[in-house]
Amino acid sequence: MDRLDLRGLKCPLPALRTKQALARLPAGAVVEVACTDPMAAIDIPHLVGESGDALEASGRDGDVLTFRIRKR
Repeated sequence: MDRLDLRGLKCPLPALRTKQALARLPAGAVVEVACTDPMAAIDIPHLVGESGDALEASGRDGDVLTFRIRKR
């Protein structure tokens, strides 16, 4: 599983970097994204919905948002 640490980046960078990472992955691969931008709670699920990939899990630990995404 790939991990993408996007903590400290502001909108729109977390969504853009997640999109770029997903583009490089083979089908079925999983990436775990960690970020601190509150807008990512909206942007990343929206991105996943548009791309057809699967948001397997999401959570929050303090100010860190995490997303587990499986490439379609």
